[in-house]
Amino acid sequence: MGPWYKLYYRVGFTPWERAGARFAAVLDVFLAREGLTPGRALDVGCGTGRHAIELASRGWQVTGLDRVPLALERARRRAAAAQVDVTFVEADVTNLPAGVGDGFDLVIDLGCFHGLGVAERDAYGRGLDLAASPGANLLMFAFAPQRLPGLLPRGVSRADLERALSNWTVAGESAADVTSLPAMLGRADPHWFHLVHR
Repeated sequence: MGPWYKLYYRVGFTPWERAGARFAAVLDVFLAREGLTPGRALDVGCGTGRHAIELASRGWQVTGLDRVPLALERARRRAAAAQVDVTFVEADVTNLPAGVGDGFDLVIDLGCFHGLGVAERDAYGRGLDLAASPGANLLMFAFAPQRLPGLLPRGVSRADLERALSNWTVAGESAADVTSLPAMLGRADPHWFHLVHR
């Protein structure tokens, strides 16, 4: 995670919180298509908890992790207001399963992996192997690789995923609907990836 996220949350500059605004609709299609029933879910880089809460409202036992205490504080308030039970943990996505445990059936990543450096991605992949059950599903929202990664997260290609998440199979990829995104994020060519843990 870049060093600026704590500051961004403090000043209220969090455009990524809108990046998954259509998550509920995407989740409806994804869960129905894959025939997934509620189990244990992990939201990596959960921010203020919007997506973790959406899963919890559907009966999933959810753990959300982030490294920004202010984001987690807001997530806990949001979950209480929604009257759902979510465990929010201050933890590092490059040091899984520390702090969150293992046995997860579903992992969601809406904009975390695509901002990590190469070594961080490798650590993320190793940790995710330990945190996820065999056959677990990973639903990821990520930008395409960026020519100017200083302005946006560096982005990710299918080859990047296959290299860092070598024990996962890319089962699907589709372009994300950009109509609800700020223009700058829409131009980042976001995609949804579906991976299955071998």
